[in-house]
Amino acid sequence: MRITVTEQPYPEIEAGALALMAFEGETAPAAGGAWLAGLLQTGEFSGKSFETALEYHPEGLKAKRRLVVGAGKRSAFTPAEMRKAAGVALRVLKPKGVGTVAWLLPEEFAKAEFAQAAVEGAILADFEPDRYKTKKEEAKTVDAFILAARGDFASAVERARIVAEAQNFTRELVHEPSNRLNPSLLAERARAMAAEFGLDCEVLDRDRMRQLGMGALLGVAQGSVEPPALIIVRYQPNGAPEDSPHLALIGKGVTFDSGGISIKPSEGMEKMKYDMAGGAAVLGAMRALAQLKPSIPVTALVPAVENMPGGRAQRPGDIVTSLSGKTIEILNTDAEGRLILADAITYAKRLGCTHLADAATLTGAIVVALGHFNVGVFSNDDGLLAKVMAAARAAGEKMWPMPLDEEYRELLKTPFADIQNIGNRWGGAITAAAFLKEFVEDTPWVHLDIAGTAWLEEAKPFLPKGPSGVTVRTFVNLAMDW
Repeated sequence: MRITVTEQPYPEIEAGALALMAFEGETAPAAGGAWLAGLLQTGEFSGKSFETALEYHPEGLKAKRRLVVGAGKRSAFTPAEMRKAAGVALRVLKPKGVGTVAWLLPEEFAKAEFAQAAVEGAILADFEPDRYKTKKEEAKTVDAFILAARGDFASAVERARIVAEAQNFTRELVHEPSNRLNPSLLAERARAMAAEFGLDCEVLDRDRMRQLGMGALLGVAQGSVEPPALIIVRYQPNGAPEDSPHLALIGKGVTFDSGGISIKPSEGMEKMKYDMAGGAAVLGAMRALAQLKPSIPVTALVPAVENMPGGRAQRPGDIVTSLSGKTIEILNTDAEGRLILADAITYAKRLGCTHLADAATLTGAIVVALGHFNVGVFSNDDGLLAKVMAAARAAGEKMWPMPLDEEYRELLKTPFADIQNIGNRWGGAITAAAFLKEFVEDTPWVHLDIAGTAWLEEAKPFLPKGPSGVTVRTFVNLAMDW
């Protein structure tokens, strides 16, 4: 989709549709004309969030249609709401075969953050999870999105394009079925992305991981015929001082999670292809950062495995030795994400990373705690936590800090090893984070549990059903605003 900016007066814009916003409880904006004023007067349109009304052949406009999108209460309007509103416009107009959409940015919102959000919303809304449909004769496309605004928004629009396309890249990876994206193929996609955008990419294979002593990661992988991979993608800025902070972005990359010997129920198991959403998110973030060029070095690590119940699969009761040297008793093979992340975390520290941030579809317990609305956030460092929360707010990604008190570590004690891989049924998301903290030790670290937010169970007015690409924008902001 081509993105352009115009300062033309809105009546002169030639497009398939001119889209504008109207706020709840207010009079119609001038661009809405008598048509919108009439709708407001009769109550056919009220301006509530995501509400829409469409007029064909609007009088006084060169655009063929006029679409009004409800923006809700003005007092609650943020760039995040702008992103959604623009997405709603695209999702409404695209099925109607509107090839060019012009989005009118009101003068009061003619700011970089709102312009960026509008463009991001359009690009994200344009994503379709239909790659494997063979009959697409009726598929419609939006070829161009015009931001109608007064001001210089070239850099904001370019950043929006880079970030949103990176988020869609993540969504494409997450959407891939496991027979088309195993650990080796995920590594190939990472290599191709790195080569395209000038990043360094290294992939550790099973033999190299065995030499290093990554027993936690290899234990998860041993039940599958598909070999594991530890994908490492590096960004190094020009002229960065030797003592510069070095950010690690670590993403869980389980390309299919059957649960292993502790096998999952069959209902919903088909979605376990998205258990690599954290890994896909850090790769998407690196794709964006390669173009935006933050001032600090950033290294992404994606431990990629399949968790399968084979004749060689690890069993409950097994004890493995992690890269850190700590031993782990396996009580449940479906608590595998924390095992592969433990070795990736240790390796990130060995690479000299000074700050760690991980994203993982780690626990069903976080969904019980927060539903499908907020990412659960855990940290051992208030300063880094504040940075991540600020980055998330600016990105419009909802996150909520969770406790990580020492009492939860007590639930992971075992007489047979240094730590066991699960606690009891209570506070499961917290004990999973406490397990990771054991390997983080004193390094500043933030853990994002995205199990409830990485996959949209139902379509939203501004996004289709399927992968969300959550945390890409937050990770980009974190690195860029360091």
